Amino acid sequence: MSAATRPHVLLSVAVSLDGYIDNASDERLRLSGDADFDRVDEVRAESDAILVGAQTLRRDNPRLLVKSAERRAVRRTAGKPEYPLKVTVTATGDLDAELRFWHDGGAKLVYTTDAGAATLGDRLAGLAEVVALGPDIDLAALLDDLGGRGVDRLMVEGGTGIHTAFLAADLADELHVAVAPILVGDAGAPRFLHPAEFPGGAGRRLDLVDVARVGDIALLRYAPRASVTG
Repeated sequence: MSAATRPHVLLSVAVSLDGYIDNASDERLRLSGDADFDRVDEVRAESDAILVGAQTLRRDNPRLLVKSAERRAVRRTAGKPEYPLKVTVTATGDLDAELRFWHDGGAKLVYTTDAGAATLGDRLAGLAEVVALGPDIDLAALLDDLGGRGVDRLMVEGGTGIHTAFLAADLADELHVAVAPILVGDAGAPRFLHPAEFPGGAGRRLDLVDVARVGDIALLRYAPRASVTG
């Protein structure tokens, strides 16, 4: 399968002014306001699939739904499933069948390693399809598989390891960074990205497509691959 069949990959993240996606407490830090949550809901509704990493599932226990009934109706009118395909990635197979992710919305898909698939066994039987990618997680192979399933637009909602992997592999077509007027300042809190060897290194400047105000959020839109291929 050629790379041309891969979906358009949009990374979406909300960060504090000092680059954190959460604090270090047990309670999830609310970075976005209502207007930005609604914007994210719109992006979800426009996507064919939504992807998050297993660590995000374990930490946040999200549902990852399109909340707007009107947007779901538009999807049905267009001949699409009411909800986008929900996708997660796990190298270890450490996923709890009780997570809310499995029990709301439409179809679910798990990409894992051969070892992760063995660990999962039939734990997610009737809840999700499990696809083993080999000894390691190969994001290019993952995108090829999603493209073969008819996924044209993939929204990636994190977390840190997943966003880092897509950017380091130069597999992100679009990046939305919602910057909240909050300072976290906690060295133990998770950041947007891990250290990595990103294409072009520090000398590469990403292409800034747009800047918008969404409530008290500054929304920055970048085209990461345009700065390499353009």
